[in-house]
Amino acid sequence: EMQLMESGGGLVQPGGSLRLDCAASGFTFSENGMSWLRQAPGKGLEWGSSISVSGEGTYYAKSVKGRFTISRDNAKDTVSLQLNSLKPTDTAMYYCAKFFAIGEAYVLQDLLNQSNRGQGAQVTVSS
Repeated sequence: EMQLMESGGGLVQPGGSLRLDCAASGFTFSENGMSWLRQAPGKGLEWGSSISVSGEGTYYAKSVKGRFTISRDNAKDTVSLQLNSLKPTDTAMYYCAKFFAIGEAYVLQDLLNQSNRGQGAQVTVSS
């Protein structure tokens, strides 16, 4: 059975940093592009970042580019997201997902909504 388990969320002040990790199991992780998605209160699921199978290709939504960094470790079946310069508008539930896109224009919302993802990690940015 495929499983994705996020960890590392929490409360942080504006301008602060957090690191999210996701442990994958039940599928061949090294053969799949992976993503981080997020859902803010009262809003729809949003694509944030993707990473290619090798890890050499990384892609970001405009809203997070330059502040967030996605990475993966195929030896450990993990994907991570480093969140820097956090803003209150980054407050959301963050999900890792078995999903891949190279940019916002290529994201089909229906497919995004149907993607396999974990239970999520809450990130709250507030002073």
